[in-house]
Amino acid sequence: MNQLTELTEGMHIPYGGDKVATVSAELAAAFAPGDRLVVVQDTGDLLHIPRAVWDIAAAAVDRAAKAFALLGGVSDQSVTEFYEAFAQRLADDTSFAAIAAANAADVEAAHAKGRSTTRLVLSEQMRVDMIAGLEGWATAPSVRGQVTEQITHEGWSVDLVKDGVGVVGFVFEGRPNVFADATGVLRAGNTVVFRIGSDALGTAEAIVQHALDPALLTAGLPEGAVSLVASPSRAAGWAMMSNPKLALAVARGSGAAVAQLGAVARQAGNPVSLHGTGGAWIIAGSNANPDDFELAAFHSVDRKVCNTLNTCVVTRDSAPNLVPRLVSALRSMGESLGTNPKLHVTEAAREFVDVAWFDTVAPIARAEGDVDEPLAELIGADQLGEEWEWEQSPEVTLHVVDSVPDAIDLFNEQSPHFAASLISSVEADHEDFFSRIDAPFVGNGMTRWVDGQYALSRPELGLSNWQYGRLFGRAGVLSGDSVYTIRTRSTQEHMDIGR
Repeated sequence: MNQLTELTEGMHIPYGGDKVATVSAELAAAFAPGDRLVVVQDTGDLLHIPRAVWDIAAAAVDRAAKAFALLGGVSDQSVTEFYEAFAQRLADDTSFAAIAAANAADVEAAHAKGRSTTRLVLSEQMRVDMIAGLEGWATAPSVRGQVTEQITHEGWSVDLVKDGVGVVGFVFEGRPNVFADATGVLRAGNTVVFRIGSDALGTAEAIVQHALDPALLTAGLPEGAVSLVASPSRAAGWAMMSNPKLALAVARGSGAAVAQLGAVARQAGNPVSLHGTGGAWIIAGSNANPDDFELAAFHSVDRKVCNTLNTCVVTRDSAPNLVPRLVSALRSMGESLGTNPKLHVTEAAREFVDVAWFDTVAPIARAEGDVDEPLAELIGADQLGEEWEWEQSPEVTLHVVDSVPDAIDLFNEQSPHFAASLISSVEADHEDFFSRIDAPFVGNGMTRWVDGQYALSRPELGLSNWQYGRLFGRAGVLSGDSVYTIRTRSTQEHMDIGR
């Protein structure tokens, strides 16, 4: 078998069937025998996976695959005991002290690199939420063995039975709480292998050592049922997603990184669930109550996550009343966060925004620190889907249209098809909105309700948009108990049955 052992500068690598990528001098110099090259067929990206990184990821997946083979013999009670033990270790101040110290070191290192630490800090509230999530899984019913349907025939019957899919590969950003959420797949009979962002790797390793592995041991679950790919390299994520032993590849983080990971997984033949691009929309027309509109906007910009209000579209007849309310909501939230808000305004909306917003330059809180910027800037009407990854300064796009149906059309054309709210006092408007808007999450108020734990009372692995099409057979919330397959089992009452 021929094997790739070297790359040369300027080498042409075909992709997409009719295009060519070129090997850079840097890539050629870094590539060594035993390394792997993944060519992303969608973009032509050449992804270099060093052999050592590949081996780390492969070993973690192998451990999870072996554990899955044994998990069928593990009782649901043992899985419950794992969640209880994991929660108890996090609640215990002695065992948590080492985790807190590791997180403090991660935060300090991230600060030194000029990186944002908004989601990295393992605060007391995050700790409480992690414990609550694990306790929720401990009390959740197991879906393993649930009979969803029975078809009876003369002398025999067929049951459709829920069961685990296998090894779930999970790549997510540096948020320590997601680490606990990911273990939810055990409740449905799966094992999980994951890679966390490099900024939080020390925290993750401490959680494994001082809470997770001891909980697995206490509950008698197979070694490797939850496996961490202990590598800071981004290539570890590519390696894991390329592994054919995965039953499902889950990616959560920034839009571009998630899209790339999803492409890598799909090329390897792995089913994917992507949770990347977010940014919610609020749409309002002439039937919108101004007070309701302002409250919905205010409560949708308290922090930057995927379900934060990103784009606000109001009708022209309502703009004189509603735009000042949006401005008020942004100012109020900016004050509560100790910073200034930022408004991106289309030409259609410009006349409704006080000119002082365009003329005033003030500090805007960015990941790298405060940056002096105008409070309002113009944006093209074809950029309504651009997601603002703000730090502390609430950042929203404003657009004005002739009608709510026009706003719905723009959402369906430009948004990532994620979350949308309609502010209207007429019930019939909401029914029409729900039928026409192409989004998995639809509401009539704030957008921040879109969350598995908050809305459904169970930890989520992520929230899927419909950017790449509607999901088959499940909702946009991916949680541990929604990762299952259906097995078919026949039972004969008599053996003398033939075709």
